[in-house]
Amino acid sequence: MIDGKEEKKLELTEGSIYKITSLGSRDTIIETEGVFKGLITVGVDETGVLMELGESHGEMAGKNRIIPMPFILLIDVLDAKENEKKDDYKGMAHYVG
Repeated sequence: MIDGKEEKKLELTEGSIYKITSLGSRDTIIETEGVFKGLITVGVDETGVLMELGESHGEMAGKNRIIPMPFILLIDVLDAKENEKKDDYKGMAHYVG
């Protein structure tokens, strides 16, 4: 709690609009703005953010981009949607070994 108010849990939600700044090749910066579609597995053990590119990407608008998690520098929340998915695992015990 902060100042008597309960903290709201912030999470990436499908359908929200984000602007993600990430590392590109040779220390270049890539900005991706669009609709968050979810998390995706890349290869054996890498996770990435799946984004549908917005209008600011010109001809690429509507295409999908996968941004590997280790390359993400920051995420700006432009329009957050409520999480509509039911958490089936809430309250379930998990083993972490």
